Amino acid sequence: MGVTEIEFYWRPGCGFCAMLRRQLDGSGLPVRAVNIWEDPDAAARVRSVANGNETVPTVFVGERALVNPSMKELLALVGAEAPHLLEK
Repeated sequence: MGVTEIEFYWRPGCGFCAMLRRQLDGSGLPVRAVNIWEDPDAAARVRSVANGNETVPTVFVGERALVNPSMKELLALVGAEAPHLLEK
């Protein structure tokens, strides 16, 4: 089946998270938002790709991760890994 959604890892009070979340909300892309302060497994997943840090926003498209990406970087990754998500 492949990638069906973008996984968006965030935490409360993160301005960069809020900015990217607004852009994602307006994009029409399917997104599952996960608060790393409420999900220890999610925090561990973020640490696994962010040099042991809980740097957010971290976004996964399939198994590929971007730490604190711009919307442009995220759209490029979606285009490469899951272009079907860009079709509206």
